Amino acid sequence: MTDHPTALMLFAAGFGTRMGALTKDRPKPLIRVMGTPLIDHALTLAKAVEPRQIVVNLHYMADMLADHLKPHGSVVTTLEPDILETGGGLKAALPLLGPEPVYTLNPDAIWAGPNPLQMLRTAWDPSRMDALLVCVPVSQTVGYSGSGDFTVDPGGQIQRGPGMVYGGAQIVKTDGLADISDRAFSLNLLWDRMLAQGRLFAIPYPGRWCDVGHPDGIQLAEILLTESVLVDPDV
Repeated sequence: MTDHPTALMLFAAGFGTRMGALTKDRPKPLIRVMGTPLIDHALTLAKAVEPRQIVVNLHYMADMLADHLKPHGSVVTTLEPDILETGGGLKAALPLLGPEPVYTLNPDAIWAGPNPLQMLRTAWDPSRMDALLVCVPVSQTVGYSGSGDFTVDPGGQIQRGPGMVYGGAQIVKTDGLADISDRAFSLNLLWDRMLAQGRLFAIPYPGRWCDVGHPDGIQLAEILLTESVLVDPDV
């Protein structure tokens, strides 16, 4: 067993109801941005950190998404008969992920800048951290209308409050999930326990980030990616 992540969880089980008619004939992870499904944008980020295994949880239109993922040899899919939310989904996947800390990634966002998972790998310090989140300053978000989830102090510890939005990428220790008896629950429940112990940390994302959780987010994400390529052809 190691204190560093060797596996990655992609959350892909949601209904995508905010996408309206776009998810009537496909699951949200197969919605395309710049001609590429959201799940493939996420897999590109994931494979860059070379996890031994990528686990994707499925529920809505699971067969369609499973067929799409078959060519990706390192990807294992797991079917959730019920919606378990992020915490319950991660807990259910632990037999596939193993006991080490894991990367988790939400596929419904587009990142314009450095790979957030590579940033996490560099900054992860298991002696101080039970979870390390990538948070985006609200001023650097696109398609997001909230005030943020967290504040971050100079040492990287976070508290609930406005200013930074969780971008959907993290490294998290999973042993605390055993103490949560609920079957379906949000990872916020685990984070709050870590926060109370001073073990919840974040790194600010230096680039821009787009929420693709609603139909307008598709065009916004495409504009963001186009602008990023014009500024930096290597993005």
